[in-house]
Amino acid sequence: MPPNSFSSLLLTVLLGLFLPPRLWAQQKGIGPRDLWCVAKNNAADAALQSAIDWACSAGGANCAPIQQGGPCYDAGDIQRTASWAFNDYYLKNGMTDDACDFTNTAAVTSLNPSHGSCKFPSSSGVKNGSASSTATAVGTGPADSADMSSCNRIAATAAGSTWFWGLLAGCLILLLFR
Repeated sequence: MPPNSFSSLLLTVLLGLFLPPRLWAQQKGIGPRDLWCVAKNNAADAALQSAIDWACSAGGANCAPIQQGGPCYDAGDIQRTASWAFNDYYLKNGMTDDACDFTNTAAVTSLNPSHGSCKFPSSSGVKNGSASSTATAVGTGPADSADMSSCNRIAATAAGSTWFWGLLAGCLILLLFR
């Protein structure tokens, strides 16, 4: 088999295997993952309370849902309460790592922290610093199942591998026309 034929065959097989799933994902609207800012599971209650107090006052977070009678009110779970306040602040302040720090008591995650009737807005529902709705897509599981003790950003994205596929395609094209 001549070298160009082998390169053509290899290119066709690889593109046939790896390109269609990426195209299907784009056609189905699957894009970057939703992100939320949540309280770390090892944060001290006093530190969380202090951060909640700041976020709900000077920080400008909408804390009505975590007040008594609100859909996210849970007097027995300060992490859930803090997560609501942290996430609202995060979404309103540019979704940067700095907007989800709260003296190292918070982390960004791709795990949906919504629970019961408490639906957290996600990063994909934000336009110009305000959430477009309070409903979110169903996530992959509860946030408290992840150990976020030593991380500031916890998110896995398929977009991070885009450079690899571009490099692979470029090398295969070079082989094809050698």
